[in-house]
Amino acid sequence: MEFYITALILGLCLSSMALGIFISMKIFNIPDITTDGSYTLGAVITAVLLTAHWNAIAIIPVVLAAGALAGMLTGIIHTRLKIEALLAGILVMTGLYSINLTILGRSNVPLLEVQSVFSSVHFFAASVYNNLTLSLLFILSIAFIVGYVLRTDFGIAMRATGSSASMTRALGINNNKMKIIGLAIANSLTALSGYLVAQFQNFTDINMGIGIVITGLGSVLIGEALIKWWSITSIHWQLLTVIGGSILFQLVLAFTLSIGVDPNMLKLVTASFVLLIVIIPRLKKHD
Repeated sequence: MEFYITALILGLCLSSMALGIFISMKIFNIPDITTDGSYTLGAVITAVLLTAHWNAIAIIPVVLAAGALAGMLTGIIHTRLKIEALLAGILVMTGLYSINLTILGRSNVPLLEVQSVFSSVHFFAASVYNNLTLSLLFILSIAFIVGYVLRTDFGIAMRATGSSASMTRALGINNNKMKIIGLAIANSLTALSGYLVAQFQNFTDINMGIGIVITGLGSVLIGEALIKWWSITSIHWQLLTVIGGSILFQLVLAFTLSIGVDPNMLKLVTASFVLLIVIIPRLKKHD
């Protein structure tokens, strides 16, 4: 049972990244590969500052700012230099690998001896339930804030930019500015996910972000399927559904491991699961 609770906590920690991908992909229709780099960036900054005896809460603004800068850079390359969003994200992600390695100083840093945000909570005797409670409260707070922003006039303008750029341009909205801000918000959420995961797993590794975008994409696709199935229109409920998709994704991987699948095959299982999520709705449409 504890194995699945751990998967549930990991799903909650990764939900912030899923919310970021939801903003970049579903609101702005931008396939942002910066995710792999900004996720690691959040974890790297967390590791460096925790080992420098920073308070875990005080690290959050730094992580958000770093992720936002990464997203802004991708947005500027895409909008100002007129480079395809996919290529812009790849370029920034590639550059971030060297930046992350320089900041971290080595390939991995253990965080067993530091005071993390999880170790500071003592609601229950068992640490796993403390971790679950904290991660749940943390992600629900993030979802509420993001949902509130998306329901403001500014948030509605962001959503309109992704839906109809020509209409928003006619209304005097700067689409390029909206995209840059949207990617900044998305990558700050992704970096926040790296912040949580690094502390939950008690280490940061320079390669921990490789392929993580597929996990976030799978979570968003599950959430999207549930949104269409239940005909959800409320933005707050859509965000909660994406969080549910992240949790379900991790539970499926946990079940895969529990039935004896070789851990070396986990990436293949992940890719196959995402492919299955993508093709099932298309097969139904074809029928």
